[in-house]
Amino acid sequence: MNSEEIIDQGQGNKRKRYFVLSEINEYNQDDNYLYLQLSEGELVLEFITSEIVRVVMGQRDKADLSTSPALVEHNLKYQDFEVEDKGDYLQVTTQDLKIKINKQKLGISFYDLDGNLIHRDYSKKALGWSKDEVRAWKELREEERFYGLGEKTGWLDKRDGKYVMWNHDTFSPHVDDTDPLYQSIPFLIGLNQNKAYGIYFDNTYKSHFDLGVGEKDYYSFWAEGGNLDYYFINGPSLKEVVDSYTTLTGKMPLPPKWSLGYHQSRYSYHPEEEVREIAQNFREKEIPCDAIHFDIHYMDEYRIFTWDENRFPNPEQLLTDLGADGFKPITIIDPGVKRDPKYDIYQEGIENDYFCKYLDGEYFIDKVWPGRCVFPDFTQQAVRDWWGDLHQRLTDVGVRGIWNDMNEPAVFNETDTMDTDVIHQNDGDLGTHDRFHNLYGFLEDQATYEGLKKHLSNERPFVLTRAGFAGIQRYSAVWTGDNRSFWDHIKLAMPMLMNLGLSGVTFSGTDVGGFTGDTSGELLARWTQLGSFVPFFRNHCEIRAIYQEPWAFAEEYESIITEYIELRYKFLTHIYNLFYQATQTGLPVMRPLVMEYQSDEETHNLSDQFMVGDSILVAPIYQPDRDRRMVYFPEGTWYDFWTGEEYEGNQHVIVDAPLDTLPLYVKAGSILPLAPVVNYVGEKDIEELNINIYLDSKVTTDSYKLYNDDGLSFNYQDGEYSLTEFTYQYQAANLEFTIDDQQTGYQEYKSYCLSFNNVASKPRTVIVDGAEVDDWNYEAQRLEVTIPAKTTKVEVKL
Repeated sequence: MNSEEIIDQGQGNKRKRYFVLSEINEYNQDDNYLYLQLSEGELVLEFITSEIVRVVMGQRDKADLSTSPALVEHNLKYQDFEVEDKGDYLQVTTQDLKIKINKQKLGISFYDLDGNLIHRDYSKKALGWSKDEVRAWKELREEERFYGLGEKTGWLDKRDGKYVMWNHDTFSPHVDDTDPLYQSIPFLIGLNQNKAYGIYFDNTYKSHFDLGVGEKDYYSFWAEGGNLDYYFINGPSLKEVVDSYTTLTGKMPLPPKWSLGYHQSRYSYHPEEEVREIAQNFREKEIPCDAIHFDIHYMDEYRIFTWDENRFPNPEQLLTDLGADGFKPITIIDPGVKRDPKYDIYQEGIENDYFCKYLDGEYFIDKVWPGRCVFPDFTQQAVRDWWGDLHQRLTDVGVRGIWNDMNEPAVFNETDTMDTDVIHQNDGDLGTHDRFHNLYGFLEDQATYEGLKKHLSNERPFVLTRAGFAGIQRYSAVWTGDNRSFWDHIKLAMPMLMNLGLSGVTFSGTDVGGFTGDTSGELLARWTQLGSFVPFFRNHCEIRAIYQEPWAFAEEYESIITEYIELRYKFLTHIYNLFYQATQTGLPVMRPLVMEYQSDEETHNLSDQFMVGDSILVAPIYQPDRDRRMVYFPEGTWYDFWTGEEYEGNQHVIVDAPLDTLPLYVKAGSILPLAPVVNYVGEKDIEELNINIYLDSKVTTDSYKLYNDDGLSFNYQDGEYSLTEFTYQYQAANLEFTIDDQQTGYQEYKSYCLSFNNVASKPRTVIVDGAEVDDWNYEAQRLEVTIPAKTTKVEVKL
């Protein structure tokens, strides 16, 4: 063991002495573990798969191999690795990696089987600690890029920045270097020489990432307590890294389809008459909307799980009426429980010892919206069960979703949060709040999700949260908190949401129009255009702001906003399909271009465009008075969704974008389902689906798998779903389109309207399942033919 004194970049320019692990005395291979005994301390490598390796440091003692609640029980272990003593180093070989571990001055290097370096520890120091702090140093290579880290402002590439993981209620204006915010996801993706890897730092204490500030030749991450415990994840693609990370922290569950529609909110709509007026306007104007949110003013003096009898005298009737008109009511819940001896929830919590305390038994009490409050200790299973069951008070009167706010936890004091000396019981494994702070919202969301699942009678829960930790995708959607009605906040939203997606959080969005400040018709129109392709689509603002519903401004803006809300519903079948894919692969719906075009350096820090899945390119306008912008088209051919204009890839193009136009492009070769517009999900059966095929002479074949189910229940888990693969083959004089029903447990569509785009000449014949048909239309290089859903093959002779 040796020690050295360095500059601690996380705490200013204070010098700090770290003990750094050095010499390996002996090693032992057991099951899927490699134990390294050092002159002082222990290092353990746990092999999860041939490409996922866990590294755990024990400072002075044995390494602690327990995990945080972010990890799921994956039952993965990889035992087929070989350890060879090469003298100066140990070489560990798996099916996909070669790992070199220096024996004299500890350091780990990861290579592919061809000997290409993927990632390695910093040569001067690798792993160490100083008092309670644990730290790792990593080599920073010249061309390395960084992504992930969850909810962070700034550009897509996070290199040269410092970032803190500490959930925080940040009301001040969010700018490029605002940090921390509400979510803490210590998952980093590195990309160098077209090879991607991931590092998930499984530590729930306040932690830090310094990604090369000051042009250092290393980057580092550290935590102010707990264990140095991280997972190295090999790619080499970004997609493989994200898939593996969500294997560790969990894939998101399939959400109810209505939750992917448009949501309307305000802090707050009250009394009941205003809520009814908002709902009536949506239906009379035929502007699609699926959900109306109730902010804190629905409660009785902010007591959670109650209703204000003056503002909402009959909530069950109101919510029944909203439900009959297709609206899903969503109510906000904060974790603070009003300290009121007459309040039954406070009584129950005190009686059962459910609230957070200090070690001497005194309750932690501080102010939030209801005044002086106590706070549930969600680290206890009994408390989570109790909290989950409380939601029956809301579901019984018609609530269909829960919005968890203030759960960092936020309180109205100088630190904005709970005292770190508070003790959490954690079912017998006691710890102070600094250990559980970043988990507080995560555990509340777990309790909420499980409570809704129990009490919604076979309906999938919808939970929305402000705070969370790695793995939050298992329980909740995420919105990015208190943004502003600034144009810059459209720009900030895109890389923030893309990095959340790379961090496993697919279901995320921002407050469309901005939460604080007064929006304008132009700003709301442009923000709605962005929102129509963001996974979570909600318009929300605060009580002091002007109203910003779709009809709040001049008719010019209302018509544009309505058009893009309708566009969301046209794309909803495709978006729902991408959410299904996310449940299987962990890949986000909203993706940075680098995820699809990893070898294209032009995409590596492209922050103001994004992909929806792998086929749609969106380039929003985020400045006022702009009617054009620069768009980068990556490899391939791209078609303007509105005009059909063709663009070749690998070039920047200035495109027109008047106020009513969102620059939107479809990749050649894509198959894209579009649905008719409805006022809300489930308003009527969709009997015909429009299948758009974007042909290109250079892309001779492609396919698309379409998932469908009832959109609401868990019956799909018992096989009640359909999975249909559409495939085309395109030659100079022949076009063949096939339909393969791979799973038929749920049937909805009776017919498909096939729209073949870019057909060079009028067809000679169209043959459906062997029979020539005349009922087809060809105009402007677009062939349309409607076929029964049970069709298996369409042939077009050109």
